[in-house]
Amino acid sequence: MDETNINWVLAIACLLAGIGIGALGYHLLNASAGNTQRLRQRLAERERELAEFKDGMSDGLERITRLAESLQRESRDLEQEAEEARERLGARSLRRQALDAVSPAAATSSTEPAIPRDYADGNRGTLSEDFGLRQDDASTPQPPRY
Repeated sequence: MDETNINWVLAIACLLAGIGIGALGYHLLNASAGNTQRLRQRLAERERELAEFKDGMSDGLERITRLAESLQRESRDLEQEAEEARERLGARSLRRQALDAVSPAAATSSTEPAIPRDYADGNRGTLSEDFGLRQDDASTPQPPRY
């Protein structure tokens, strides 16, 4: 073989090796780019779902706020109607009755039942301190203590 033929064969082999290495590098880099593209797409989908969820939550919270306000309004209206009815009938309001029941003058009245106690009043009942205890007699032998 001639030296010129070897140079041509070597040049063609190097060209083919370069094309192969380039194709392999392009394939590896393109696979990474495809993976990046898929990750970006998933991220965009998640952001869209999150935005929809936030919109749904804000709508729900607005609805709850409206319902709470309507309940408060209805409660005030009901209190006004009860007050008007009380004035028409001449009875004391429930609020006034509750305040009177809690006041100290009402607590000392004799009509209320006695407050339960957690101790006995000396009648040797089951709540007395010495209930169930026997008096120590000198005639009963005691075991020796060590």
